[in-house]
Amino acid sequence: MKYSMLIFLFIFFSCGNKKDILLPKSNVTLVKDIQDHSPIYIFFKINGKDTVADVNRKNSIITTNWILNIDKRLPLRLVIPEVMKLQQKKREEKAHKNEAALNYYSYADSIGKNMAFIPFTEVYYKMGKPKSGTVVFFNKNNEIWVNDLAIKRAYFNAFFKNVKINSDTIRFAFDANMSYGMYIQNKILMESLEKQSDSIEEFIY
Repeated sequence: MKYSMLIFLFIFFSCGNKKDILLPKSNVTLVKDIQDHSPIYIFFKINGKDTVADVNRKNSIITTNWILNIDKRLPLRLVIPEVMKLQQKKREEKAHKNEAALNYYSYADSIGKNMAFIPFTEVYYKMGKPKSGTVVFFNKNNEIWVNDLAIKRAYFNAFFKNVKINSDTIRFAFDANMSYGMYIQNKILMESLEKQSDSIEEFIY
């Protein structure tokens, strides 16, 4: 069964309740097809005056690739702690660990009209600002700062090509009040940077 159909069935028939997820959108596809996967959903929920990240991982299997479908309206301060819990559970699994099973965020490619995915298996999240290195700040106003220098999004890649910076010293920091949808846009922008290491630290401040 196609992945899009799985989402349709879950949203409209799970527990007899209608639950919608507004996925982030982009005009590019980083990863298009993932086999042997389990879906995990983080819904946008209002509880009184509070916004809540409502997690449903009932269908997740520890030995499969995990696809996280997260509502784009949720702020990172609610999303990332839940993602960290899920990562920890999978990383600490011993009995049924599958080293080949990866983790992905899902989004919609508005040009290709298909589901698309971003791998984040080797991302290690930390709460707070980095204390050293060249820090790339993504704030909630969709601005990018490299330390104290503002960078236009259109010149983001050109900046890193023309300025000599040791890639091992680059730290990525995201405003905790940024929407998850904006975070995915920034992740796609970051994907074009050449990676020198297998694991990446991301800071939520």
